[in-house]
This record gives sequence, C-alpha cells and structure tokens, in this order.
Amino acid sequence: MGDRYDVVVVGGGAAGLAGALALARARRSVLVVDAGGPRNAPADGVHNYLTREGAPPGELLAAGRAEVTGYGGQVVTGRVEAAARDDAGFTLTLADASVVRARRLLVTTGLVDELPDVPGLAKRWGRDVLHCPYCHGWETRDRRIGVLATGPTGVSQALLWRQWSDRVLLLVHDAPQPTGDELEQLAAREITVVDGPVEELLLAGDTLTGVRLADGGVVELDTLVVAPRFTARAGLLADLGLTPVEVELGGQVLGTQIPADAGGATEVPGVWVAGNVADVRAQVITAAGGGLAAAAAINADLVAEETREAVRERRHQVATMFTEQAWEQRYTSRAAVWSGRPNPQLVAEATDLTPGRALDVGSGEGADAVWLARRGWRVTAVDISRTALRRAAAHAGDAGPEIADRIEWIHADVREQPPAEAAYDLVSAQFMHLPGDERGVLFARLAAAVAVGGTLLIVGHHPWDLRTSVHRMHLPEMMYTPEELAAALDPTVWEVRAEARPRPAVDPQGRESTVHDAVLVARRRS
Repeated sequence: MGDRYDVVVVGGGAAGLAGALALARARRSVLVVDAGGPRNAPADGVHNYLTREGAPPGELLAAGRAEVTGYGGQVVTGRVEAAARDDAGFTLTLADASVVRARRLLVTTGLVDELPDVPGLAKRWGRDVLHCPYCHGWETRDRRIGVLATGPTGVSQALLWRQWSDRVLLLVHDAPQPTGDELEQLAAREITVVDGPVEELLLAGDTLTGVRLADGGVVELDTLVVAPRFTARAGLLADLGLTPVEVELGGQVLGTQIPADAGGATEVPGVWVAGNVADVRAQVITAAGGGLAAAAAINADLVAEETREAVRERRHQVATMFTEQAWEQRYTSRAAVWSGRPNPQLVAEATDLTPGRALDVGSGEGADAVWLARRGWRVTAVDISRTALRRAAAHAGDAGPEIADRIEWIHADVREQPPAEAAYDLVSAQFMHLPGDERGVLFARLAAAVAVGGTLLIVGHHPWDLRTSVHRMHLPEMMYTPEELAAALDPTVWEVRAEARPRPAVDPQGRESTVHDAVLVARRRS
C-alpha cells in the first residue's frame, strides 16, 4: 500500500468495488479499504444481479476484488478511523495507524439494519427473517409468510409479499391498526390480520416454525418479514461535515442516508457516496451501478482539475519560455542541447550560394555558424543565451582560427535589438517559434535585414508534425506553414519558394516516422 492515491474508496462492497474497477480502468491510482463484514453475508445468494443470479455474496466480492487488482487497483482489509480535508485533498488514518492521502474520496460504507427487539429475530436475519421480496420472494414462494409490521407501511408490505404467496399474514405487533380501507384491501387479497405483539420466534432445530404472541397464541410460519430501520454508516463522513438525513415512506421513517446528487457528489467538494450509504433502497446491482456512476463523476472532476492545472502551467510556460533566464536554464541543464550538425535545410539552400555576409538568428551552440564560416561566409551569430554563445565560440575555436575569425558572436534578444536593415546576403532563422504576433514582427525585421539580391531562409516545424508520434512541444499556435510565411512577403519585392519538406525521423519509442519542415526561401529582388 502506498501513501498517495487519486481516489481512496472506503468500503469494499458492490458499490465500492464497481467504482474502484471503473477508476482503475480509467488509469487512476485507487485504493479500496474494506473493513469486512458485508451486510448481505448471511444470505445464500445475490439476486436480480444480471449474469450473477444466485451467486454467494462472498464469491461476488472475491471476483470483484480480483477484477479491481487485475487493472492495477489495490484492495486492503482495514478500517478508516478518521478523515480530514485540506487544500491538497484528504488524509485518512487507518486503525493500524497507517496514513494515506487521496485527491478524492468515494465512501461506500453501507448501512446497518436495526431490527425490532424480538427475541431470536436477529439470529435468523438473512435466512428466514427477511425484508426484501425482490431479493428473497422467489425463494419463499408459496410458503407461510408473516409480515411483522413496524409502522404504517406494514399493510403495503403484506400486499406486496402477496405476489409470491397466497398464505400471507399481517402481524400488527406494535404498529397502528389498519384503517377501514386497508382492512378491505387485505381481505380482498385474503391476507389474515393478526393482532397483538409478537413475543418470540419459534424453532424446530434450525428451522423457523412460527412466532408466539404476547397472549400465548402461536402463529405457524415458514418466513418472517420485517422492515428494519436502515441507518447509514456515516461516522467517517461526520468528520468531513456530512450528516445523514431521514428517509420516509408512507409516513414511516425507513432510515437515514447521506444526501448526494445523481452522480453521488455530496455537498463537501471531493467526496462522493454510493450504495446503501446514499440510498437505503439500493439492491446489490443498484449499488454497483451507483459506484460506477460515482466513479465516472470523480474521474470527470479529476480531468477538469488536471485541465485547469495544465492551462495554468501552459500559460506560465508561454509567458516565460522565451526569456533569457529560461534559455539559460535549458542550456545549463545539459552538456549539449543540439546535435552539433548544421540544420539540413540550411545546407540544402546555402551550399550553392555565393558567400557573403550572413546573419544566423538564434545561433544556439553554433553548428550553423561554423558550417557557414567553413564555406567562406562572414557570420554574425546572435543568441539570447550566454551559455550557448560560449559553447558556440568554443566549437568555432576547435574548428581553427581561420573559422573562428569569420564569426562574430553577439548576445542579444532580436525582438528588442533588431538587426541592421539591408545588411546581409543571407538571413537564416532555424526553428524559431514565437507567439503569432511576436513572430510576425520579428520575421518582418529579418526580411528587412536582407540586402538586395540576398536570401531570407526561415525554417520551422510544420503543424503536421503534431499529428505524428515524434515529440514536439505542443504549442500549435507557435507553429506555422510555409504558406503563412509567404503571404507576409510582397511578391513584387520577393521571389518566393514555400514548401513543406518531408524528412525521416524516429519517435521516442524508436519507430520510424516522417516529419515536415515549413521552409521559406525568398530572394530579394529590390
């Protein structure tokens, strides 16, 4: 078990495991903390769960755990004793004193069935003392069924159970007497009304045979139905400021649950609930569906948070990436940033040009400037990073004094210190990517620096490259097509070639790919 997760799920029943499975499949780090003792443990099987009809509860949970861990989720047995919320998420303290942190919480702690205080009743719970006809009606069909009324809903319970058996009795116990209309309904459905409190359950060995009334009378039964009070296990949620609310039906309080929206979100940001803690009526399949819905909502919430953070980081990156400090940090973080080879499009275009004066803008570690100097050019190499210029000068020195003497290294930000106009026979800007407005201004200044008969060469990453798996900084607004560059030049002044040139590349996984350079070659006519 680690100490930090995207989501911690408290409770490992159907709701918790279904939520954890969806989150794990969404590639979230998820931990399920389960205290054990599922509510339906006494039952022989889970019913109305499509494809799992009749599966023993323990078998269903074991399969669920295996599915969660199969996708990388973690499941541990333990009890969360305390929870606290802060700006970073939630801190949970377990019974063994271990502490885990979570960005989000999904609480699926279920409920407690509070049963009437009738001797022997609790021991038979889930076996032949039942409450849900959809869970157990088929298994008790055509048997003698006694409905122990615990409030005004006793009559409607008896009428409902009549669907499964024609031998249903209503044990009024301590509930209000049925009204005249209710008595008529019961009589019409041939449901016998038995007055008087129930004192105890009667057994023959390990089989329910009936109940004894306070007046000593015996009612023979095979099954006893009772509506317990369903109380949400919400102690942990109280630490976070969440209070259960009462749930009523027909004037009778059925129990309590934590209020939440359709996706399980509570009023406390970052906390979701699912299963019986959020819905006292939820059967196993309903609880699982609630866990899935909550997981989807949690993942969407995390995606929204991550997107907001990514936008903040991107804005900061764009605002700072073109500063001298940012480039210094980039160069000083590595012994070499670039390959040391001249850019291929410069080689392709300048090889046949007559050497003259060249301006290398954003000269980096000097490979282009040294290549030009070798071919007889006198080069002005400009860069914003002093570290890059020192490396470039050393590179030129290694090439020999006759090469080094042909290059002037200038530390400058060309956005603030534009080059002299009409001063160069070749102006080269290789892979200079700036925001659109800044780029337009700078490239216009570079064009103005070209002498009559000279060449402007601008090369950049084509936006098509973002469609490939080759790594490119994802700044589409700073990439450009050759057609965009050409459109900014007056065709009466410039003879222009604008091309998207393919070249082979290898992506980070070692796969061969093709990238495209946006290439503008423009010769100044006048």
